Amino acid sequence: MSKTSALLLCLLAACASPDKAPPLEVRGPTFVPVRDLPVAHAPFESLESSWKQRLAQPYVYLEHTGSYHETGALLPVLHREALAQGLAPSGPPFGLYYDNPAVVPVEQLRSRACLPVAAPQQPRPPLAYALLPSTTVIYAYVGGPYPEVARAYPPLMAHLARMGWVLNGPARETYLIAPDTVEDFSELITEIQLPGGPAGG
Repeated sequence: MSKTSALLLCLLAACASPDKAPPLEVRGPTFVPVRDLPVAHAPFESLESSWKQRLAQPYVYLEHTGSYHETGALLPVLHREALAQGLAPSGPPFGLYYDNPAVVPVEQLRSRACLPVAAPQQPRPPLAYALLPSTTVIYAYVGGPYPEVARAYPPLMAHLARMGWVLNGPARETYLIAPDTVEDFSELITEIQLPGGPAGG
């Protein structure tokens, strides 16, 4: 994957959430995010990013094929179904975005709306279970409405390039603040993770 194509993938993945974050129709536990970097805001001229070894994470999810803009709308459905099956989330929800929209038709784009769990599960359809593997990621925290997240990807891709790495897995966006808990969408915080490693590694 070229750097340009990888950047396009990340930018479109970041735009997966709608212009206005819909309030979740169910309420689960509140998670207080622990951050080791400052939260950046648009236009992200001083975005601070770093790298870390991400721990493996069990999760349940809803699979989606189609426009990335539709993935965020699955999160309320995911929450309701998980609660109906007695599955307790162990952290905030996240999205995974797999395909390069520059080469994959919109109707074939693959993504997942995900909910972390503490241990392996055997959910009933429509939910499925998987393990997000441990890997090295470039990451940053972005504040503001979800459409603003896309503007943070260029400096993250630049950090990846400075490390001599290439994108080698799906972009992950973790939605740390539930939209139904804030007065204004400027209070939302998203953690972006780009998995990377040496080319050919």
